Amino acid sequence: MITSRRRVLGHGAALLLAPACPAWSLQAPLGEVMLTLTGKLMSPNDGAMAQFDMAMLEKLPQTSFATRTPWYAQPRKFTGPLMRDVLREAGAKGSTLRVRALNDYRVDIPFEDTQRYDLIIARLLDDQPMAVRDKGPLFAIYPFDTQPELRNAVYYSRSAWQLRTIEVR
Repeated sequence: MITSRRRVLGHGAALLLAPACPAWSLQAPLGEVMLTLTGKLMSPNDGAMAQFDMAMLEKLPQTSFATRTPWYAQPRKFTGPLMRDVLREAGAKGSTLRVRALNDYRVDIPFEDTQRYDLIIARLLDDQPMAVRDKGPLFAIYPFDTQPELRNAVYYSRSAWQLRTIEVR
């Protein structure tokens, strides 16, 4: 079961803010940078990059799901923002995402996957922050149990633990 917590701004408030804020810009991280986006970005916050600290990722709407994976014996609960929401914050436009982990694992994810599936950047595992030794602090993961087509080697390989960077191509 997937649960999602969304923050909604009333239509009237959005209209009042629109003239004062012609373009939304991504705030700068105040804490340690946990995720860096590069490439085709419309809203960078550090030169041509969009950098996120954990607080910025926590402020985005959060999605949780429990799923079986090849890496754990039992289903585990993952929580974090949808990747599409993170990409939207940075104004990402592209067709491919090259994700890279701390150990230099690299894999390409079709941009379309972020729209088609509830792919998340998990920051919690079973409601606890993930240490690097436990595949953290960030884990790009698909909700494998929600759609049968996700339970195969292609989508397993697109999941990246210890996620560090996303290059939008």
